Amino acid sequence: MNGRVRKTTRRFVICEPWEVVVVPFPFTDTAGTKRRPALVLSETDFNRSGATVLAMITTSTHVPWSGDVEIRDLGAAGLKASCTVRFKIFTLDNRLILRRIGCLSDADLGRVAAEMRWCFGASLLPKETE
Repeated sequence: MNGRVRKTTRRFVICEPWEVVVVPFPFTDTAGTKRRPALVLSETDFNRSGATVLAMITTSTHVPWSGDVEIRDLGAAGLKASCTVRFKIFTLDNRLILRRIGCLSDADLGRVAAEMRWCFGASLLPKETE
């Protein structure tokens, strides 16, 4: 090989809270991954640090968990099939976020935020401003 060796770096996405993104989810029983939607929970300033906190989005055909929130406005979220936000929360390196596909509608956002307050306790989340 002639010339300089170029270093390549993968660009990364800085997400806004409540955006729906596509990320590689690992299988629990194999070494492979599958592209799945996820909901951004962390604030933009945190996401600029190089990682993003996400919640799993799953199809509604799975057995429901306590705290699951159905996404009703699929178009706004960029989803094609009936889906649910599940509070299976994880932090992912921004370089692994493949793309943005949508954002929760105000109604869906309100229901997810209400479940988060119920799940984590109001003391862990900021009080709503008037």
